[in-house]
Amino acid sequence: MAELPGCCRPCATCLLCLYSCRWISARKEKRKGLRTTKCDCSWFLFLFCVFLFTLVWLYFAIVILNDFHNFNEFIFKQRKLWLDWSLVLLIATAVLITYSAVLLVLALCLQLCGQPLKLHWVHKSLLIVTALVVAAAFTGLGIKWAEEWRSARISLQATGPFLHIGIVGGMTLLAWPLASFIYCSRSAGLKVFLLLVYSAVMVALYLSPLMITSPCIMEENQLPPKPALVGHRGAPMLAPENTLMSLHKAVGCDVQVFETDVMVSADGIPFLMHDEKLTRTTNVQDVFPERASLNSTAFNWTDLQQLDAGSWFLERRPFSTVQSLSAGDRKQASKQKIPSLEEVLEAAKDSNISIMFDLRPENHTDYQSFVNATLDAILQSGIPLQQILWLPDGFREQVKQQVPGIQQVYGRKRLQDEKEPLLHVNLPYQDMTSEEIRQYRQDNISVNLYVVNQPWLFSVLWCAGVSSVTTNACQVLKEMKHPMWLLPSSTYLMIWIVADCVSFLMILWAFLLVK
Repeated sequence: MAELPGCCRPCATCLLCLYSCRWISARKEKRKGLRTTKCDCSWFLFLFCVFLFTLVWLYFAIVILNDFHNFNEFIFKQRKLWLDWSLVLLIATAVLITYSAVLLVLALCLQLCGQPLKLHWVHKSLLIVTALVVAAAFTGLGIKWAEEWRSARISLQATGPFLHIGIVGGMTLLAWPLASFIYCSRSAGLKVFLLLVYSAVMVALYLSPLMITSPCIMEENQLPPKPALVGHRGAPMLAPENTLMSLHKAVGCDVQVFETDVMVSADGIPFLMHDEKLTRTTNVQDVFPERASLNSTAFNWTDLQQLDAGSWFLERRPFSTVQSLSAGDRKQASKQKIPSLEEVLEAAKDSNISIMFDLRPENHTDYQSFVNATLDAILQSGIPLQQILWLPDGFREQVKQQVPGIQQVYGRKRLQDEKEPLLHVNLPYQDMTSEEIRQYRQDNISVNLYVVNQPWLFSVLWCAGVSSVTTNACQVLKEMKHPMWLLPSSTYLMIWIVADCVSFLMILWAFLLVK
C-alpha cells in the first residue's frame, strides 16, 4: 500500500482521533475509501469563519480593556458586586479562540496528509455555541457600549500597518493547504471558485495599505510634544480615588492636573466624591446602614468624616497594581478619609498642580447653592485662579462674572457661531478625529481627552498632537519617552512593497511545490 502523502501514519491517526473522534488508524480509514464530501467542506468553511469571528472578537476585547474599569463600576452600581470582569472576558475569549484555532490547525494538517475532513458532531455543536456566544458578545457591545466601535476604529490607526502584514502572512500560509485541496479536488467549478476568491482576497490585501491612515506615519522631526498627564481622580491605580493620597501619588507621576468630582454636603461643605452614593468607595454600609442608599449630598460633613475612604481599595483591588503596593502605602491607604475641597485646594497649591473638576449632581434642586459654596471655597483657599479648571456648565456665566480668573473648560466641540473662542475642551477620546485634533492645535485650542490608559492609545493621540490626556495609569504613561512606534512614510512604503512581493512569491512556490 502506498504511503500516506505528507506525513507518517501515526501522525495521521492522531490527527483523525482529535478532529473526527474516530479511534481507528489512518490505514483503516483509507481502506474504507472515505472522502471529504461537500458537507465536510461546508463545515470546514464554517470552522474557518468561526475562527475569524473569534479572532476579531479577541481584537475587540484587547481594545476595550482601556475602558473596562468603567464597566466594572457599572456592574457594581447595578449588582453591588465588584469583580475585575476584564479577567473573565480575556479567559473566556482565550478559550474560544484556542479551541477554534486548534480545530483549524488539525483540519489543515489533515488536508496536507491527504485524510478526510470528517468533523465530529461534538465539535460541530461546540462551534455553533462558540459562534452564538461571540455573536451575543458583539450584540451586547453594540447595545450597551456603542462608543467602543469608535474605539476600535481608532485602534486601527495604531495596529493597521501591523495587521496588514499579519493577515498577508496568514493568507500566504493558507496557500499550501489550499493548493493541496485544489489539486486533489475533482470539481472544476469548485477549483475555479476557490482560486477566484483567494486571488480576490489577496489582491485586496496587497492594496489595503492605500486605505490605511495613521498619525504615527510621519517623520521624527514632525512629532508633536508629549501630551501632559491629567490624573483621573488622582492616581487611582496607586491610591484610593479622590483622596489626598491619590493627589500626592499623581504629583509623583508628574501629573500636571488633578481631575476630580465635587459634591456639597448637607451643611454646605464641598467635598470630593464621584458617585452619587457612598457605597462603592466608603464603608457607609457599616457606619450608617439605614442611610447607605441616600445621595452623598444628604450627609453632613461630620457624618462624612466618620467614613473610611481607603479600605475598600485594598479589599476590592479595583486595579491589579494594588497587589504590588508597599506596606507603607497600604497602611496609608487604609487611613484615607473623604477630603474636603478646601483640603485638596491647599494640597494643590503646595504641590503647584492644577485642579479640574465637575460639580455633581447637576440635576440637584440646590445646584446654584453648590456653585456658590464651591466658589467661596476656591476664593478662601488663596490658590492662584489659573490653577482652577472649571468644567460644570450650570451657571457658567455667573462663574465667569464672579471669578473671571478661573479657566473655563468646555465638554463640547466649538460651534460655528461661537460668541467667545474656546480655549480648553475636555472630551472622550472617541469624540475627536486626528484631523480635528490637528486643527484645534493649529487654532491654539487646548484639547484634553479622557480616559486614556493603554500605551497604544496614548501613542496615537500623541502623534495626532493632543494637548493632554486624562488617565488612570499615570505611572505607566509617565515612563513613555516616545510613541510605541513611529514610521516615516518612505519606510512604511518599502515595508509594504517587500511584504507583498515576498507573499506573492511564496504563494507561487506553494502551488508549484504541491503540484
